[in-house]
Amino acid sequence: MTRNLRCAVWCFCLLCAAVLPSLAQTPETSFIHANELYRAGNFQEAVKEYESILQQGYVNADVYFNLGDAYYRSGKLAPAIIAFERAARLRPHDADIEHNLKLLYLKTPDRIEPVPDLFLLQWMRTIGSLVLPATVRGLFLASWILLFAVLAAIALIRSAEIVRALRIALFMFFISVVVWGAMLGIQSLQDTSSDQAIITAQVVTAKSSPDARSVDAFVIHEGLKVKITDTVGDWIKITLADGKVGWLLTEQCEKI
Repeated sequence: MTRNLRCAVWCFCLLCAAVLPSLAQTPETSFIHANELYRAGNFQEAVKEYESILQQGYVNADVYFNLGDAYYRSGKLAPAIIAFERAARLRPHDADIEHNLKLLYLKTPDRIEPVPDLFLLQWMRTIGSLVLPATVRGLFLASWILLFAVLAAIALIRSAEIVRALRIALFMFFISVVVWGAMLGIQSLQDTSSDQAIITAQVVTAKSSPDARSVDAFVIHEGLKVKITDTVGDWIKITLADGKVGWLLTEQCEKI
């Protein structure tokens, strides 16, 4: 074997030694490694590892949960809230995620009272959050079909007693269609209006229009959750829970 050939073989072996371990690194092994870094108190390195898992397309509530914990331990409030909010979207009604989010929001400076909803709307929102959208769609469709089936039966059946019972059933199915239809509408509205963001800048002065020279609208702080309602260039229009509206730069917040 000539000297040049031996050098080429050694270079190839060194390249393989460097590349193969990285190719063997799966999201699962990365997750285990990130957890080990977290337990060792190396929170910033754990954050990098969790972020790399997400960048590989391995989107998982557990990864976001641990990422939020690692961000919080690193002293980064807004990124921690964003991670837990994303975990909550992937795993709704999880007690641990909701508990951590409540604790994190208690550490934010802003205390904004939401505009109260009507009692009926609050009740519908509460029930709608407990029932899966697929279940609501199925119940609405079933109620709709049964409503028309009862209408057809009333038109065909001649017995007065049976028709009287069918009219009661018709009324019940009509109410069911209205209730499940309203709930379906509320859930659809929540899905389409779920464009929310977390303020990432320490202090933000929202403007009355998408212009740095416009009048100041209000001041908000890091960690506040806002609703995005419009975008103009580098500016986004936000709405607070109390109904206040203002404009801020896109770099001052991050979408959930």
